Amino acid sequence: DTMRRVVRQSKFRHVFGQAVKNDQCYDDIRVSRVTWDSSFCAVNPRFVAIIVDASGGGAFLVLPLHKTGRIDKSYPTVCGHTGPVLDIDWCPHNDQVIASGSEDCTVMVWQIPENGLTLSLTEPVVVLEGHSKRVGIVAWHPTARNVLLSAGCDNAIIIWNVGTGEALINLDDMHVDMIYNVSWNRNGSLICTASKDKKVRVIDPRKQEIVAEKEKTHEGARPMRAIFLADGNIFTTGFSRMSERQLALWNPKNMEEPIALHEMDTSNGVLLPFYDPDTNIIYLCGKVRRGFGGTWREWCLFFKLHERKCEPIIMTVPRKSDLFQDDLYPDTAGPEAALEAEEWFEGKNADPLLISLKHGYIPGKNRDLKVVKKNILDNKPAGNKKSDLINAPKKAADASNSQNDAKLDEILKELKSIKDTISNQDERISKLEQQMAKIAD
Repeated sequence: DTMRRVVRQSKFRHVFGQAVKNDQCYDDIRVSRVTWDSSFCAVNPRFVAIIVDASGGGAFLVLPLHKTGRIDKSYPTVCGHTGPVLDIDWCPHNDQVIASGSEDCTVMVWQIPENGLTLSLTEPVVVLEGHSKRVGIVAWHPTARNVLLSAGCDNAIIIWNVGTGEALINLDDMHVDMIYNVSWNRNGSLICTASKDKKVRVIDPRKQEIVAEKEKTHEGARPMRAIFLADGNIFTTGFSRMSERQLALWNPKNMEEPIALHEMDTSNGVLLPFYDPDTNIIYLCGKVRRGFGGTWREWCLFFKLHERKCEPIIMTVPRKSDLFQDDLYPDTAGPEAALEAEEWFEGKNADPLLISLKHGYIPGKNRDLKVVKKNILDNKPAGNKKSDLINAPKKAADASNSQNDAKLDEILKELKSIKDTISNQDERISKLEQQMAKIAD
């Protein structure tokens, strides 16, 4: 009984991580060296995407998960940005769609071919322009199709309807300093942000209002992070005044004091939190996505970036059986969107649609991302009606004809005047000739 009280029982107590063999790594990759606190990597059940160094612009690799080993320097990239890529994020509802934010102040959304790239991809499906400074954060809505959030160094957050290429929400007056990160809550009704001003804000983006705020969440000057948990609480990482790394848990309904605060060490590295809502576990300085190894003891898969390679690390829960472990693999968010973009912008909310992993994750057929931009002619001024455009040439022709008629009248009058003058002159000449004849006789 005493032992049970001292040592908390947990099925995850004996989890261990093991790096794969070298031939199962992704080697000879020039990982980006841009000074930006990003994971530089995003993974889904089909592909691993890695931001890489690129001359004359920005680029990232998209590799099928099975394409391990040495990656040739000529391997095709996604390379449409004119500045370095700072952040990438796979769409949760389409395994072939990925968004990227860049120093060139744009967000681009890309459709990756089903079997990966055979040629470099330079044309995005859509370019989203609205930020005035570099875009360092992109994050898809967890449950609504085609809703994408971006945050830039202009201290603005923009929420886009990717299906129409429109910026429908612009939160440009809520942050006075750099935004370190943005996190959606479970159903995408709220976001939380961590900022350089040491504040954590909880924002209702559709009402465009701050619903909760905490000053000096962590008192240290180094960057913070804040993420929503499935129960609605907020987890933060940061630094104390003495530069000790801290972890904290907050209730957004009362942020006066943290629910818990833990000091770790005095390392300089920023702790990047990644959260698994299925098991309610937070991972620090890693990247985890849907996908797993060959047996049901291989619990999840990390992708660790080195200077020149990407190294998968398998996390294993020791179990005697290789059969499906339903306590380790509860139902998880599937690829189907619970809402369409228009429904979410109209105010609807929905939790993720869950799927079972008992028979493994089988990627479905992804539909192509189609962007239908509104016709700008639909917004033409009221005076420019179709009837006006049709009648305009006629009116112009009528005016031209009137002018021509007036000129013709003037010419005819002048011609008549000349004829009259000539006729008078003929009579005078005739009289003079008669007088000359009389004189000659």
